Amino acid sequence: MNRLFTNYNRLLSIYAQYSQTRYLHDQINWNNRLILIRGPKGSGKTTMLFQHILCTFPDHTKALYCSLDHLWFASHSLLELAEYAYTHAITHLFLDEIHRYNTWAVELKNIYDAYPELHIVATGSNTLDIIHQVADLSRRCEVYTMYGLSFREYLKMEGVADLPIIPLQDIFKRHIELATEITSTKKIKILPYFEQYCKEGYYPFYRESDSNYLDKLSQVIDTIIFTEIPAIAKLEYDSIYKVKPLLAILAQQNPYTINISSLCQSLNISRNALLKLIDLLDKAALIRRLYAETDAWKQLNKPEKILFNNTNLMFALSPNADLGTMRETFVTSMLAQRHLLAMPQKGDLLVDQKYLLEVGGRSKGYKQIAGIKDSFVVQDNIELGFENKIPMWMFGFLY
Repeated sequence: MNRLFTNYNRLLSIYAQYSQTRYLHDQINWNNRLILIRGPKGSGKTTMLFQHILCTFPDHTKALYCSLDHLWFASHSLLELAEYAYTHAITHLFLDEIHRYNTWAVELKNIYDAYPELHIVATGSNTLDIIHQVADLSRRCEVYTMYGLSFREYLKMEGVADLPIIPLQDIFKRHIELATEITSTKKIKILPYFEQYCKEGYYPFYRESDSNYLDKLSQVIDTIIFTEIPAIAKLEYDSIYKVKPLLAILAQQNPYTINISSLCQSLNISRNALLKLIDLLDKAALIRRLYAETDAWKQLNKPEKILFNNTNLMFALSPNADLGTMRETFVTSMLAQRHLLAMPQKGDLLVDQKYLLEVGGRSKGYKQIAGIKDSFVVQDNIELGFENKIPMWMFGFLY
């Protein structure tokens, strides 16, 4: 147990230097007795836990942080930890990497029922396992999802400006006024920051100066592919080693309208194995599937298009990432938090079964969506829009 406390106190001193909190911190009801926070590996969940401990517990001995991949848990259980906390006046347990502990769902349920005064916050970077097992805890816990940095958060972290969230309706109705306020009134040269964010800004660890960001992101990708996915999915290693070539193909394609037969042939893999890989990669927050608008709710058929979860993943996997794919990837990654997305018959993206978006560069026009109600052109490389032409970077202010 001393090893857990030593590690906890060491990390407290390290994380005390991180002052800027993520958007999710203020949305969580921290009074709940059992909280699960899931999200992409590297999105800042651990940092948020320590920020909460530091600002909420003047007496740090009332809380305890543990990572479930610590060697202590090789010979001890979560139930033992809960009993120790109860008998030593610890009121809050913060459990990181919960997916590393095989029986976490059953034991959390038992702890919740047996220790009514104990509060638990658990995080897992592997969304697959949490989604699979959370049903047993649904009546007892609240589940939150952490996304990577929005462009708005990136600007704040860079010290450029602390700007408010802009709801989607306001972007559609007031984008000229709002963009003018940001670029002209506040005198922010927005485009260079946006270009850098798309390459190296989605994951908070981009600020760490001790390593190359894209190299570190590649290591994160490898951990998800070769460690986390095999741990929870019954896949042969031959299938696992098809993942990196699959991702490389997707990164270099113009927004990829999926052709299962072609992919199967390129990767020398069966249809069922390929669809299983695509499903796992989507749940692991490496890619994002878009379904036809008629299937967007049911999602019974194969996806119509595959995009990456965010643009940084594309640049980590391929230095020659397709620009058109990057643009669509950015817009979908910002919208996906709160909006239903589908692939329409015309245009690039259907939002909430109502708004039609055509995504492209500075020269993109209305031709493909002409005459359609509630349709908009989302343009890259412009600071200000005009009429229904909206600057792409503004979608980075949705959260």
